[in-house]
Amino acid sequence: MHLAPWVYPLLFLTAFAAGLVDAIAGGGGIIALPVLLNLGLPTPVALGTNKLQGSFGSVTAAWHYTTRGLVDFAACTRGILATLAGALLGAWVVRLIDARVLGRLIPWLLAVIVAALLFRPRIGTEARAPRMGEEAFALLFGLVLGFYDGFFGPGAGTFWTMACVLLLGYDFARATAYTKIMNATSNLAALAVFAAAGRVHVAAGLVMAAGQVAGAQLGARLVVKRGARFVRPVFLTMAMLTIARLLWVNFTRG
Repeated sequence: MHLAPWVYPLLFLTAFAAGLVDAIAGGGGIIALPVLLNLGLPTPVALGTNKLQGSFGSVTAAWHYTTRGLVDFAACTRGILATLAGALLGAWVVRLIDARVLGRLIPWLLAVIVAALLFRPRIGTEARAPRMGEEAFALLFGLVLGFYDGFFGPGAGTFWTMACVLLLGYDFARATAYTKIMNATSNLAALAVFAAAGRVHVAAGLVMAAGQVAGAQLGARLVVKRGARFVRPVFLTMAMLTIARLLWVNFTRG
């Protein structure tokens, strides 16, 4: 599909904003995907292009967090493998099952997370004792959330971050770093499936990838510099925007 030349600067700026927000608290997809859809891209192509540009942002943020010591990449190996398996399975299953039923359920699960954070304002502001072993956590949530991200996607980063905070005892900064590694894994797995099916607008995706890299670098630096107390309000804001978008898409468009 041909896009007018003026569209590409818009896509770069959109991806910059999405990468910035996503590196801090997740939810960049609610910025990027509507723009791609409003440009008239068919839904499968918009989803595939979103995975292409989002992969660059999540990989950039994951690399930045790893090199700054917020997360040990080697310790994430089990989670990466489980997430990869789950995401590939989810991306395959989505072609066989209608995802709209899941789309109607997810906003309410996210609302529970937001309510828990609002009523317990100290959650995630500092590290706590873990409630679950890291190996079991990596296997269980890698498979489940990897599958979810490959199958449906919106809110996956939110679920990852909250799982890390509640079960591993991470603060928001470290949880965000761990989440970006898992997001990068599931994004790349889903991208491979979309690309194999020819459902990626390569030119648009690469322009947006440049914006994602720039935005993700800035966002990751802010998290490293300012820490968990900076991440928390951004995380809550993006979670509520994700809820609003999912409710709009799933309950106003049949």
